Amino acid sequence: MDGRVRNSFRFLPLSLCIAAALPVYAQEADDMWQLCPLEDAVPPFLDAPPPVGDPGDRENLPTDIAGDVLDGDPDSTVFQGNVELTRGDQFLGTDQLVYDSQAGTYTAEGSVRYQDSGMRILAERAHGDQAADRHTIEDLRYQLISRRGNGGAEKIEMQGEHGLLLGSTYSTCPPSERAWELQADRIDIDTEEGMAVARSASIRIGKVPVMYVPWLMFPIDDRRRTGLLWPSMRLSGRNGFDYEQPVYLNLAPNYDATLSPRIMTERGVSLGAEFRWLYEGGRGTLEGAWMPTDRLPENEPERYAGSTTPPTEDRGTFKFNATHALGGNWRATANLGWVSDPHYLEDFSNSQYGMSAWNIRSSVGIYGRGLHWDAGLMADHNQLADYTLTERNLRYDRLPRAFLNWEEPVGRWFQAGISAEAVKFQHDVRDEGSRLDVKPFLALPLEGPSWYLTPKLAWRYTAWELDDELAAANGGEDSPSRSLPITSLDAGLFFDRQVEIAGESFLNTLEPRIYYLHVPYRDQSGLPRFDTNPMTFSWGQLFRDNRYTGPDRQIDANQLTTALTTRLISEEDGRERLAASIGQIHYFDDSRVTLNRNQAPLEAGRSSWVADVGVAPTDRWTINASYQWDPKERREDLISLRTRYLLGDRGVVNLGYRYRRDLAEQVDFSFLYPVNREWSLVGRYYYSLDERKVIESIAGVQWESCCMAARLVARRYIRHRSGDLDDSLRFEIELKGLGSAGQKSGELLRRAILGYERDDLYLVPPSSLDSDSYDPSLDPIP
Repeated sequence: MDGRVRNSFRFLPLSLCIAAALPVYAQEADDMWQLCPLEDAVPPFLDAPPPVGDPGDRENLPTDIAGDVLDGDPDSTVFQGNVELTRGDQFLGTDQLVYDSQAGTYTAEGSVRYQDSGMRILAERAHGDQAADRHTIEDLRYQLISRRGNGGAEKIEMQGEHGLLLGSTYSTCPPSERAWELQADRIDIDTEEGMAVARSASIRIGKVPVMYVPWLMFPIDDRRRTGLLWPSMRLSGRNGFDYEQPVYLNLAPNYDATLSPRIMTERGVSLGAEFRWLYEGGRGTLEGAWMPTDRLPENEPERYAGSTTPPTEDRGTFKFNATHALGGNWRATANLGWVSDPHYLEDFSNSQYGMSAWNIRSSVGIYGRGLHWDAGLMADHNQLADYTLTERNLRYDRLPRAFLNWEEPVGRWFQAGISAEAVKFQHDVRDEGSRLDVKPFLALPLEGPSWYLTPKLAWRYTAWELDDELAAANGGEDSPSRSLPITSLDAGLFFDRQVEIAGESFLNTLEPRIYYLHVPYRDQSGLPRFDTNPMTFSWGQLFRDNRYTGPDRQIDANQLTTALTTRLISEEDGRERLAASIGQIHYFDDSRVTLNRNQAPLEAGRSSWVADVGVAPTDRWTINASYQWDPKERREDLISLRTRYLLGDRGVVNLGYRYRRDLAEQVDFSFLYPVNREWSLVGRYYYSLDERKVIESIAGVQWESCCMAARLVARRYIRHRSGDLDDSLRFEIELKGLGSAGQKSGELLRRAILGYERDDLYLVPPSSLDSDSYDPSLDPIP
């Protein structure tokens, strides 16, 4: 028979019991479990209805009880045969349920089955006292539903907000591939505090215990807790054995801190710290590191011999990043940085990317952005971070800088705008000054379905205020100025047709383009140069009105760019299978404006040919090439080739070659090769052909199962400033859903192997040749 009882029987807090057995709540990516079979430790219950509602709705919902037989007296009710209890998302099934309403006790025996929106449980027996809020579950197995995880326990006892688990296990592996498992003899739980203490806990890989913890406190909900984070371990020739143990401090709901003591056997000890805060109007991070005594200068004295800026005894770094909303379209930001000495970045970074910065820029400012404008008032300061340079090589500090950019349609036909900037330049060892640059413009954008034509007129006015010494160096004028018009015409056509290649239909486009630029000559040899440098010649420069960054120099020009682009676009999936472009600038007159008096003008004639080609013949192949040919000197200025091939669902092979005349010639080969379902090889060989030395080499092996991964990576890389090679060996074990031990190698491999993670396939790799547009070797004073 069926019966309906409202609010007379409260479900066991089973979900809280089982959740308490989990040591962490890890963030899990969807592709972490792609090797896992569809297998449950506790299969779905066929007689259980689908969960309804959320766990928060349970207290307000009635409990429905059904069974084949209902028996008993007024004080004791016995349900027998296919007993089912449902309330919201909860289901409890058993062979027999005895409930004593007078004593408030219950007993469920025989195939006890529990399910809710988060898990399924199969147990032999459950009993408890409703009045005393005491519950016991014996001999159980569980399967999480909302996330990976399963296990069991000999017994779970709960009383009020406290509980006890005996003989519990947890793993994210399916039962047939139990690669790892967490076992604990006893776990004491406090659900009110959201904490648990495990005693005699161990992690087993297979059947072998690899870690034993006699006492371990961990959270059982997603509230942040103070405690230890996973450590990082490294082994390198410079640092020796390197161990870092982060300690997390939960200080308040909206701010926290992390302390990171670090021991390097060859160098000493250091302490890192990070403080984070978050509030309704902004957020911020304050971090730093301090090492009282670094033995590296003592171990490698030849590295610092002759250095004008040797390391200090106490070494450290400081970073501050914060943003605050001021209301409306405005915000305030601060990005501050500091290092104790110019050797710091090289001595404490184990990545060539971390050592590419030669200065540290700190800035504070107020910024605004609207529909047609952006503006700001800011200041910045530069600190030298490369011991091979001097203070003279540093950029000027901008104290302060104000800027405004506005562009908006005016009437039916026109587009008007202005770019304006006012800067005061300061420097510790160079002459100083200030600059105002204003560039209003008016354009007439005309276009049709297959063409566009945009004439544009701009006027650039730049004025400087120089100190006496800088004025003397620039012809004695302390308030020079420059004013000139800039006219341009940008026009293009679009032709398209349908073509068929190898049985596949494509849309083929032909896009000719011309760009005419005229700027009259103004003698600028006596003007200062604060922040202006030459741009790298590339496809984009064919259509710019200046070949220099910054307004200290504005080229004179009477030139015409002609360019042609063609594309093949698949009509089946819309993918661009081919994009090929070629272009050249024709200089009708000499361009006489140069960075300094010693440079020769750009002679009339033709620029280098610039050609870019991108081909994707299949979904797995991608080929990109750039080529620049100088017809005057009859030589290549640039050759760049980058190819990529995708192997299966996870593998990738990259091959790159890059040559820039008088700068570098390099080859770069990297791969992620899946040997089989579990094993894969990773590697990189990055070599400088002109210098005949290795820049970086990586060789590693990865093993990945359904719920566990291990990586062993050996690396040799050059320290750019000293030119020395350093070696490191990394070993990492990842227990999916639990965490990892060892130094995390993912970030290193993502930077070294483009496509190591498929989400990164279309990122542009950092150029190994074209660093910052500012060349610190150039003297900014003409």
